[in-house]
Parts: sequence; structure tokens; C-alpha cells
Amino acid sequence: MISLAQRDIAHSLGKFLTTSMGIGMLLGVVLIMIGVYRGLVDDANILLKDTHANLWIVQQDTLGPFAENSRLHEDIKYQIKAFEGVKDVSALTFQNLQLYRNNQPIRVFAMGYDIGSFYTPHHLVEGRPILANHFEMIVDKKTGFKLHDEILIGRDMFNVVGITKDAVSSSGDLMVYFSLPDAQKLQFLSSNEQIRNDRARGTKATDTTTINAIIATVEEGADLKAIGQEIERWKHVKVFTQEEQSSLLTKNLIERSAKQIGMFTVILLLVASVIISLIIYTMTMGKLKEIAILKLIGASNGVIIKMIVQQSVLLGILSFIAGNLFSHSLMDLFPKRTILMSADAFSLLEIVIIVSILGSLFGVRSALKIDPASAIGG
Repeated sequence: MISLAQRDIAHSLGKFLTTSMGIGMLLGVVLIMIGVYRGLVDDANILLKDTHANLWIVQQDTLGPFAENSRLHEDIKYQIKAFEGVKDVSALTFQNLQLYRNNQPIRVFAMGYDIGSFYTPHHLVEGRPILANHFEMIVDKKTGFKLHDEILIGRDMFNVVGITKDAVSSSGDLMVYFSLPDAQKLQFLSSNEQIRNDRARGTKATDTTTINAIIATVEEGADLKAIGQEIERWKHVKVFTQEEQSSLLTKNLIERSAKQIGMFTVILLLVASVIISLIIYTMTMGKLKEIAILKLIGASNGVIIKMIVQQSVLLGILSFIAGNLFSHSLMDLFPKRTILMSADAFSLLEIVIIVSILGSLFGVRSALKIDPASAIGG
């Protein structure tokens, strides 16, 4: 039996492919938006995964250094390490910095850590870890800095000793790493004028030995909850497991963005379904005479319905292929990481097929109303 889709491809190839590409661009945007969400989730957890920590110790009555401001005294790390079941600890600081390369500003998220602890920065692709407590740093490859570059930060010149790849903060900023003493110094750095003003006011110097969080690993087989409760009881802090911290980070920093992306995705899918419906309806109305002839020679309504649905599904599949190619060609142009997953693509394909079938119903309804006698009259 003659297929309407085959007739369109044979007689209107350019129009059919152009239409598929147009809808495909819309579906490509849907895939990119899903990829942006996947990138947000992955970026938010990169830093957590890198720590390989079992416990996060933060300021009492706070949700941790990412969701809320957290301050602790540095020397508490020695007391935490003394708890039974705790294997190792590392004190951490976090702050936003503005670096300059060729007079161009680069926003980064700086992390300070104990260089002698279990923690090491995100996978090094060049260079080495930080070995000295002062004037060494590690940067991400996308900052554009190279090994042995010297960067003026505050009043000191730092030497780039290591390069990481795809190291980002929970907000997507590129990561840089310092030793804990250097990071603390930068965090509380004051200008000369401010220092003079503070002295004139009799203001005490800021304590630069504070930190934002402590991460800890525990002995194999140890009870995380029991250790965390014991630390909270005696040290008056808040303790989260790695899983709890990840959940808080995702919920507090990504949830609103996820809802917004989800709304846009739903709207785009609705727009795509309306466009497919209108196109199939228009194509069907342009073939009223052919459909009337088919009815006149004895074609059943089932055959006509099948032809229109086939045309709609073929349009949807070609549009999906075009959208997939479109999204993969643009994903690297976005400022934040976009992760396109096969599972998301196959889910979208299923939705597209369903939408195509539903979108063909308007054309089916019009086709079934055609009077076979109209094939003779016109």
C-alpha cells in the first residue's frame, strides 16, 4: 500500500527534510537543556567525590560550607582525629577569587587544604601536588595558565606546580588549590589602608586560623552514624556523612535550577507536539484528493490511519536524529559543562514517538471525514 511518508519523500524531499531539521533543532534544545541539568548535578558533586571523605564536620546549626557559611577553629581537627574510629582528617577553606590572565579576569573557586593529609586535588594531568606550605598552587586547565606560570594574588607571587582537568565548584566555577596556610592568608587579606584604620580604631587582628570545614575518613567497618554522633556530642559541631552532604548540596543549590530547566523542557516538548500536529494536519489537507481516491477504490479507514501515523512517526524520528546531531555539535560551546547521555536520548525518542502519534490524530480526524465522492468532482 502506498505510504504518504514515502510520497512526501519522493515528491517533496527538500520540504520534508527541512521540516524535520526545523523540529530537530527544537528537540536538540531539549536535549541540551537536559544535558545542562546533568552537568549541574555532576559539577556539584565533583568536589565531594574528590575528597573521598566519609564525614564532613561543619559549624553547629549550619548545613555545611556550600549551603551556608561555616566557621570552625583549625585546631579542632586534632581533637577530631583523636576520636575512636577516625582514620585521618583534613581542614578545608573555600573562597571565590578573581585571577587575571593577559589582563582578562577569570573567576575561580579557591580551596585550601592540609597538604600532608589524605586529600589530594582533582586528577592532575600535568605537574605535581603542592609540597610547600607557601607560594605554590594548582589550577584547572581551562584557566589557561601553564606549568611554572607565576600569578600575583594579593601581595604574593604563586607558582603553578600542577594542572587539573574539569575541576569545578558546585556553582561551576573553575577550581584552584592552595596549601591551607596560604588559603587562610588570602581569605583574611586586608589592604594597607584597612590595616591602618583597624589599628587606629584599636580593632584586634582577625584570627586567620579559622577554617570552613573538616573532612574525615574512618576505619574500615566503622559505624559512621555512631562516630558522627559522638563528635557532635563532645565538640558541639554538626557532622554529615558524604551522602548527606551530597543530598544537601543537590537540594539547596540545584533544586531551583532543576525545576526551571524542567519547566522549559516541558514547554518545548509541548511546542514540538503542536508543531508536529500542525505539520501533519497541513500535509494531510494537501492530499485530500489522494485520500479520497484511496477511499473510492476501497481502502479502509484503518489503512488510511496507518499511513498518516507512519508519516507522523517518520517525521518525528528524522527530527530526533537531526536534534541529536544538533545538540552534540553545540554542547561544547556552552560556558557550563553539558553532559549528553544515551539514556536521556532514548527517553526523548520514546516521548517523540508518542507525541508524533498523538500529533497525527488531527490529520486522521480530517482524513476520515473526507467524502470518497470528492475524488470524482474535482
